[in-house]
Amino acid sequence: MKQIINTILMIQPVAFRYNEQTAVNNYYQQVLDGLSSDQTQKNALLEFNNFVGKLRNKGIDVIIVEDTKTPDTPDSIFPNNWVSFHESGNVAIYPMCAENRRDERREDIFDILSDNYNFEINYIKDFTEFEDHDKYLEGTGSMVLDRENKMCYAAISVRTDEQAVLQWCDVFDYTPVCFTSNQDVDGERREIYHTNVMMCVADKYAIICLETIDDKDERKWIKSTLEETGKEIIEITEEQKNRFAGNMLQLMGDKKYLVMSKSAHESLTEDQIERIEKYNPIISSSLDTIESCGGGSARCMMAEVFLPKQK
Repeated sequence: MKQIINTILMIQPVAFRYNEQTAVNNYYQQVLDGLSSDQTQKNALLEFNNFVGKLRNKGIDVIIVEDTKTPDTPDSIFPNNWVSFHESGNVAIYPMCAENRRDERREDIFDILSDNYNFEINYIKDFTEFEDHDKYLEGTGSMVLDRENKMCYAAISVRTDEQAVLQWCDVFDYTPVCFTSNQDVDGERREIYHTNVMMCVADKYAIICLETIDDKDERKWIKSTLEETGKEIIEITEEQKNRFAGNMLQLMGDKKYLVMSKSAHESLTEDQIERIEKYNPIISSSLDTIESCGGGSARCMMAEVFLPKQK
């Protein structure tokens, strides 16, 4: 199995804004005072287009699908939460916590990938029945995948249900690695809602905020699991995590790259950058509006397309 891919799907926003429904448990979201809805969308679109331009300039194949005005989907810019595409030709559709995020799921995108880009889709596995039981699993936000070693890292939270993780791993033949990850919120330790804000697994290394795993035995277990699969561990602090330094994705362009936001890049120390660049250069782009209003960053904006091509 490949760990990294050249092709990603990105959704171009048409009405990006602060989503009140997700702000309940996404502590990264902020209301930007003095910024109208139109200006928020304008800023987000500029950040999106600049980001896409940087990726394409490095040889990364970006498939852009424009969002629709209706239904109202303020977080459509983060497609990795509702869908994942796999080397087997299988696709997974995920149960989402916020009701207005469920409208992001679009079957026409599968037709676009198949008809316009010649990708083969063999089977679509729908996990959305978990929503009927108030259980959620938000794609590769909830699960950070070591595809080569078939390991699924999942920080359990209200948006990452353990039963759903186990069922997903059973269907896709992955080994589940479930743990608890917390962060400081108003003086309390609260669950981190998505695993991909605190860790990133690349082909030869992993970037992880181990200090968010409060249980020392669990922390030791996660660290040893990563090391046993041959990953060099590059630790980040909770403060760096808050600047989206865990929300990164390794991609293949004209060579391998690690993709992140400008905020994440600027939070890294010289030593951390040196250790990352030992394996691959960094691509970073300013995503300030998207990060502040949406509470997500670079990795959340990219759904990797591992699908095979039609014969």
